[in-house]
Amino acid sequence: MKNLKIILAGIFLLFLSLGVFAQGNPPDPPDGHGEEGDQDPGGQAPIGAGTLLLIGLGAAYGGKRVYDLKKKS
Repeated sequence: MKNLKIILAGIFLLFLSLGVFAQGNPPDPPDGHGEEGDQDPGGQAPIGAGTLLLIGLGAAYGGKRVYDLKKKS
């Protein structure tokens, strides 16, 4: 009986997730986009500083974990 409940719950969750969509399709770009050379579509958002910050925080967290493990033993 327990296996039947698990199977039914799995089927319910499967059918529940079928109607969920994150976003629709983006709108078409306006006329004339990219006519002045090789322009990438999109907003040209800079991601360099955020990536460096994420890597730095990960390194600091890893260093703290190693320090705590060495201190413990």
